[in-house]
Amino acid sequence: MPTTVATIEDRKRLARRLAGSGRGFAEQYGFRVTNNPSSLFQVLCLSVLLARRGDFRRALDGAHALPDAGWDSAARLSGSSHADRVRTLRDSGQRGDVEALADLLGELARTVVGHYRGDLRRLRSAAHRDPARERALLTALPGVDDQVADLFLREVQALWGEVAPVADRRALTAARRLGLGRSAEDLAGLAGGRGSERLAWLVGALARVDLEGRYAELAG
Repeated sequence: MPTTVATIEDRKRLARRLAGSGRGFAEQYGFRVTNNPSSLFQVLCLSVLLARRGDFRRALDGAHALPDAGWDSAARLSGSSHADRVRTLRDSGQRGDVEALADLLGELARTVVGHYRGDLRRLRSAAHRDPARERALLTALPGVDDQVADLFLREVQALWGEVAPVADRRALTAARRLGLGRSAEDLAGLAGGRGSERLAWLVGALARVDLEGRYAELAG
């Protein structure tokens, strides 16, 4: 059953509660989100894995396994062998066509190195910080569709302020069920504006609520 919040003050109170950890989605699960090449690429790989069907915890495990194997940047992942990627992904619990996933991640890394010298900040510069162009360049990368772009931009919107507000499908599902709004703009209003770091925390928390099925916990 949907949970609704009656007044604007109640909505703001719930938004503060959700954003109170002071961390976005990726940070809640142990990923550093900073504006450097390694961190940005790890967030992109996490986004690719999260967009796949299946248990999101496996996606998290797979995303952690890459830097744990020494592939903490596009340059290092691009130098890995297909067989090593397959083994690492399988050991982390990935399911489905792991061979294809290993190919995709290798191709993604090589493309980021080839086009942007391993640094997604160069993609941002190439787009002249225009959000539509940034999205277009992201979705031109191997394995990055609109869903993956949403997940990536959700995480980096506090760093790349021009793209805000961004809320992915799961965050908006939770927002609707909790009566917090129906759009990223609605959530920005509750978080203190589109440029607020709190917006990224709120959107990430809402995505977690939907993924973890924590609606009943927030009903009281």
